[in-house]
Amino acid sequence: MNTSQPSPLSLFQRWDILRLETQTELTKTLRTPGFVIPSLAFPVMFYVFFGLLFNAMGGQPGHGAKYMMATYAVFGAIGPALFSFGADVATDKDKGILSLKRVSPMPISSYFAARIITAMLFALVIILSLFALGAAFGSVAMTRGQWIATLIIVLFGTLPFCAIGLFIGLSVSAKAAPAVVNLIYLPMAFLSGLWVPIQLFPSTLELAANIFPAYHLAQLALAIQGNDLGAPWYLHAGALAAFTVVFLGLSVKRFNAIDNRH
Repeated sequence: MNTSQPSPLSLFQRWDILRLETQTELTKTLRTPGFVIPSLAFPVMFYVFFGLLFNAMGGQPGHGAKYMMATYAVFGAIGPALFSFGADVATDKDKGILSLKRVSPMPISSYFAARIITAMLFALVIILSLFALGAAFGSVAMTRGQWIATLIIVLFGTLPFCAIGLFIGLSVSAKAAPAVVNLIYLPMAFLSGLWVPIQLFPSTLELAANIFPAYHLAQLALAIQGNDLGAPWYLHAGALAAFTVVFLGLSVKRFNAIDNRH
């Protein structure tokens, strides 16, 4: 009887698996217009209708458009993260694909990493689209460092929402997942000040916004342009890190429980 263990995968093999898995996820996602079109079009459409109309906020040309460019970039970036993990992982879970991938030679981490990369690529397209609109039609002017810092912060700020989406996808059925994600995503976006400047909220709602990760990500993005509410950046970064760790831990427990049931 052959009791030899399979040799561990090399770094190049792991990279190739990740590349193929990411390519598969992108192809599958692009073939789903019901996800692609709203994910890309809604943030751009909302920014055109609302962000650019606030161009004269505070009597400073481009001030309102710059403010809303940051918040709508956050709104647009977190959507693919929540839905890619929330809805798609729930579907793969219900079909037994997750359990199959765990017992296959492919590292299960490649499956989740490919989804993170896919969500970030969608976020990148959305952020750059809003940047182009803000600069071309909203008189948004920032230094090169501010543009780059905003892009990096919003792009990597999708990670907590990937973790939240993963927990949702592992916790509910494929049929329920889109509704659950929407019930979290849309109210959180409004109450975090992503649609309307948080300064226009009553003081109680401003305080309540602290419980939402989208608020903390928006404040980090706004701090780059000096339009945040003034709390130290490390408090917002710490809150986002805490959300990521907590929901990753919860997701690991859910994943192990699902695998054991199968």
